[in-house]
Amino acid sequence: MDINQKDFIETVHVRGVQISLLASGDGTEIIYHKLNPGIRWALEPTEGWTALEYLYILSGELKYPAGNGFKVLKAGDSFFRNPVAEHFIFQSYQTTEFLYITSQPIFHHYSKSTHYIMDLAVSIEQKDGYTVDHCSRINRLSMLMGEELGFNAKQLLVLNKASFLHDVGKVKVPLSILQKPTKLTAEEWEIMKKHTTYGRELLESTQVPSLVEAAPIVEQHHERYDGKGYPYGLKKDEISVEASIIAVVDSYDAMTTDRVYQKGRSKEEALEEIFRCRGTMYNPDIVDIFLSLQNKIN
Repeated sequence: MDINQKDFIETVHVRGVQISLLASGDGTEIIYHKLNPGIRWALEPTEGWTALEYLYILSGELKYPAGNGFKVLKAGDSFFRNPVAEHFIFQSYQTTEFLYITSQPIFHHYSKSTHYIMDLAVSIEQKDGYTVDHCSRINRLSMLMGEELGFNAKQLLVLNKASFLHDVGKVKVPLSILQKPTKLTAEEWEIMKKHTTYGRELLESTQVPSLVEAAPIVEQHHERYDGKGYPYGLKKDEISVEASIIAVVDSYDAMTTDRVYQKGRSKEEALEEIFRCRGTMYNPDIVDIFLSLQNKIN
């Protein structure tokens, strides 16, 4: 099938993804997707949602967890559920195009909510002095860790959301604090620390199931294994595995990224620091897995 731009009724571009409505009628929608390499896309059950959902691969490949392994959908393959009763998370390993057909309308809600959340994440990257790839880097490494730990599709979906949106609560932190080039005062630091709780509240307010489930992970990602983190001073197994993953990955990225006020460390220096803080700041099991994957870490 040859899909041309003139065929699209409406198109939305979100980082790494093109979503285009091809046709709509009697509640049914046909939506074209184009995913860049490494992008993940998910189907999840929703209360009251009874639609048939169907994928047809036009080009490329989508890989998804199934049983104890993975299945791969290639050009000409299809996938459907009626309705979706479990979580599925698909990943493109090359540029991939597919048609998504649903018997209940979803495009406008889907594109609006996706844009809203992505815009928030990108705005925080820019305001906080990171490059615009910060959230994507945290997401990529977190998902690598989740896959190594054997997470199921639902766990991967929630980790995917939480890792990309881990700092979304900074949208409520004043710019005078967020962009301050010198050390924060004690009072300013207390305000900064609230970004984890702001993030939880923001995700919960969306009422999107996967974002609501990601909310406590976002709130916990600055907790420490020794109980000296924030906002609640949780320790050891009181901290979710997902938050422990993001804590390690986020610290590594912060150390290796050039900021306005400091030059990033080398990969080797950052890994040494992560290891030094094993069992104090970071869950030792998560550190061990992270270090075992260092050849896959940029």
